[in-house]
Amino acid sequence: MELLNTTMSASEKAMLDQQVDYFNKQNTTEGRTVSNELGKDDFLKLLITQLQNQDPTSPMENTEFISQMAQFSSLEQMTNMSTSFAKMASFITSQEATSALGKTVELNVGDTTTTGIVEGATRGDNPMILVNGMYYTLDKIAAIYAN
Repeated sequence: MELLNTTMSASEKAMLDQQVDYFNKQNTTEGRTVSNELGKDDFLKLLITQLQNQDPTSPMENTEFISQMAQFSSLEQMTNMSTSFAKMASFITSQEATSALGKTVELNVGDTTTTGIVEGATRGDNPMILVNGMYYTLDKIAAIYAN
């Protein structure tokens, strides 16, 4: 029985490093940013690579494969939940800004405090309120008073 050699030579490793660098540069130019964190796409690529390069005389056990697929599914669901929570937080923060419309607010701006009626509000990830002709972020609000 012949043993399967699974080690890489220095030239093979250099060629692989060059291909990885090229691949990463391609991803950066297509609008994707390079990250030091592994995501669900990276996990799936690793799993496919593992399956392609497994030893044919000792393939991956079914339980091991099922376990990795379950981990992938969990990772995907956590990513989806994280995205949903970020959207929900943005909505809640925007709702907080719009609920201040028409109310008198006290704002801490540096070392000074100013008071005024909220005349407008912006939406999005970082909503702002319009008071006395100036926009302020919500973290500047010290108090909200009912009119």
